Amino acid sequence: MHKNNKTISLGIISGVMLTIMITLNSCLSTWSSPLLAAWIAHGSGTIFSLLLLFVMQAKPQQSLRNKAPIWCYFGGIPGALTVVLAAITINSPLKLASSLSLMLTGQVIYGMLSDSLGWFGMTRRSLSYLDLISIVLILAGSGILIVGK
Repeated sequence: MHKNNKTISLGIISGVMLTIMITLNSCLSTWSSPLLAAWIAHGSGTIFSLLLLFVMQAKPQQSLRNKAPIWCYFGGIPGALTVVLAAITINSPLKLASSLSLMLTGQVIYGMLSDSLGWFGMTRRSLSYLDLISIVLILAGSGILIVGK
C-alpha cells in the first residue's frame, strides 16, 4: 500500500474509533457522570496500551529517550477534555456533532497559530490561503450544524 493511502486509511480508522468511543462514553455518562465516563475510557485505553506494549515487548530505542521536551507529554490533556465535553454535550441542545466541530475548529486554529508563530520550538511556517479556506469551510460546516438542528 502506498504511504499516502496508509495514512488516509489510518485517519479513517481513527475517526471511526473516535466515533465508537464517544458513543460508548456518552452511554456510560448517562448511567454515571461525564467525568467518570472519561476516566473509565482513558483508564481502559491506558491499560490496553500497556498490555499491548507488554505483549509486543516493545521498548523505546535509547536514541529516542529524553529527546522530547516535557510539554510533549501533555498532549493527551486536550483530548481528555474533548471526551469530557463530548459526554456533557451529547444530550444538550448543541448536540455532539456541533460540539465536536467547534472543538476541532479550535484545535485547527490553535495548530495553525502555533505553526505560524513557531511556538514550542517548532519551525515557523507561514499560513497559506488554503489554510484560511479550510478554517472558513470548517466554521461554515459548524454553523450549518448549529443552526440546522
